[in-house]
Amino acid sequence: MRVGAGQVVNDLKVLKNIWLHPLAGEGADHAERLDQFYKNQAEQYDGFRKNFLWGRRPMLAACAARLTDRDDPIWVDLGGGTAENIAMMEEFMPLEDFKEIYVVDLCHSLCEVAKKKVIEKGWTNVFVIEADATKFVLPDNKRATLCTFSYSLSMIPPFMGAVDAAVSYLDDDGFVGVCDFYTSAKYDLPMRQHGYMRRWFWRAVFDQDNINLTPEIRNYLDHELDRSFEFNSQGSIPYVPYLRAPWYMWIGTKKQASNQVGAEVRTERPPLFPPTFLYNQSWEDPDRDVPVLQIKEGDRLLTLTSGGCNALDEALQGADVVSVDLNPAQSYLLELKQVAIRTLEYEDFWLLFGEGRHPDIKSIYLRRLAPFLSEGAARFWSKKLYYFNDGLYYHGGMGKVIKGAEIMAKVIGLSGKIKAMCEAKTLSEQRRVWESMWPVAFWRRTPRLLSDMVERIVRLVLFNNVTLWYGGGIPKRQVDHILSDTHTLTDYAAKVFDGVALHSHLATENHFYLCCLQGHYTRQCCPKYLKEEEFERLKAGVVDKVDNRTCWFADALTDGMYDKVILMDHMDWLDDKAIETLCEQLEEHVVPGGKIIWRSGALNPHYCEAIGRHGFDVQVCDQHNFKRDTQAICIDKVNMYASFWVGTRQGGSQGGSKRSKR
Repeated sequence: MRVGAGQVVNDLKVLKNIWLHPLAGEGADHAERLDQFYKNQAEQYDGFRKNFLWGRRPMLAACAARLTDRDDPIWVDLGGGTAENIAMMEEFMPLEDFKEIYVVDLCHSLCEVAKKKVIEKGWTNVFVIEADATKFVLPDNKRATLCTFSYSLSMIPPFMGAVDAAVSYLDDDGFVGVCDFYTSAKYDLPMRQHGYMRRWFWRAVFDQDNINLTPEIRNYLDHELDRSFEFNSQGSIPYVPYLRAPWYMWIGTKKQASNQVGAEVRTERPPLFPPTFLYNQSWEDPDRDVPVLQIKEGDRLLTLTSGGCNALDEALQGADVVSVDLNPAQSYLLELKQVAIRTLEYEDFWLLFGEGRHPDIKSIYLRRLAPFLSEGAARFWSKKLYYFNDGLYYHGGMGKVIKGAEIMAKVIGLSGKIKAMCEAKTLSEQRRVWESMWPVAFWRRTPRLLSDMVERIVRLVLFNNVTLWYGGGIPKRQVDHILSDTHTLTDYAAKVFDGVALHSHLATENHFYLCCLQGHYTRQCCPKYLKEEEFERLKAGVVDKVDNRTCWFADALTDGMYDKVILMDHMDWLDDKAIETLCEQLEEHVVPGGKIIWRSGALNPHYCEAIGRHGFDVQVCDQHNFKRDTQAICIDKVNMYASFWVGTRQGGSQGGSKRSKR
């Protein structure tokens, strides 16, 4: 950002007063110390600190997002200084929506700037009060809807008194917003933790200006209020290269046991996991699952998260869903969908997850989404918002493969054919386009010897272990399952696409491949959660039936009893010891009569026998055949697995067992 000469001069004046300000005398009280510090920089205060107080804007956005349904709220900004917070709040909500706004500060110089600003802006509902935040009370026994401390709580002695005073006049459904610099305790919550040198350095630096970065401030906030939102980060300092000061934002409500949010556990990616999600959509056909699972209202269902689409679908069918993934990024994708369902209208939601693009993504994220995300999700998405500029479905591991395939299609002259397939009015028309593509004819008519040579090249370039894992989420153990039926990976892939093209109409029923081929869904063809009527059902409360967790699958499974368990292709990834352990856990934690389903890259996966030994009646639902000399079929709209299985827990009718931890 370019800074004018006048701004530089003002900034240097502020820095001079920060670093070289005269010390107040020994007998000076806190008000005199503040005025001594600020009086020679009060007029330049706002310009300098807008590039320093990084937490202020997102804190105000998070507060405004929580005021959308409040009538005539009263806001008290404690340590509000020059009333710049009030001016900044106008970006997020009209100030006239507030019944009254009080700017409370003990520093005379800053209050004078604030009063001048109130007159210049014509704010008729803003009142500047020169007072001690620890002693201030609202007139006429009024109650505050919102109390904020923006980089002020660390400068108020004692901070406990300021918090206690705010709580004393806070309405029962009101809340407190705080942003400030900080250091952690020696042992602190995972998202706050600093090392020794960082704790010592920043406390020593800020102490020079009577700014107290003690971790006890946040401990006291957590003690006196119920924490509902928190975010920890770091930001640059003007004219100070390399160093980044730690800051936080925190929102809490009056004590209500049911409202408290526990500390988020920092979940690290397992080794060799990509730094983002693998799947930008779910890759199992939920419509094929429906007649097999037979979900009933209130069934407790465990599934892997993947893209999160199917977890929402299963909630719409009536299940209470526990959705689990070991990759935090997959959980963050589902969390973003959940928050967007709760806070956005359908058209904005469609742009985000139907089109995969939103022209105003930065604003809508700051105002409507970030204020309600967990800290891990907010940290992830704040760095990935560009996904919604060039297309969500071109990102993630599979998205990169899709983008690469799109480029390759242009190079080999198939872009027009692919567009025609996506727009084909009928399945017959789609088949004709498919049959006219030269790679299809080449694969079907090429002699075996030549095709073996092509297979080696394709395997080296496209089907190597690195590309399969980071692009398609296919580990080596699953590749071995696929090859166990004596067909090549090229034949396998060709049969997948051949079956889809010949038997599944993309434009009307196969949103999986339609999205891959054109980078977005259509209103006619999309997952159920993107249909407007289903979105409204989710928004009305169904979305809360999805419990989104980042943990090992086994940890969630052993946490209670389940009526339905969707294993997807999870067991293809496991060795024999892990398979045996999982089968034992399924036997113990699936109710009698409950069902489990799974898919496999093998026609007859060896672990079906282990599932049967552990109390399940195992039946095959569908089997493919990926050998070259067999006709391509389509077992579901994804068509990517060799077989689909169901196991029914033996030992009684469904729901007849005791459900612990439910």
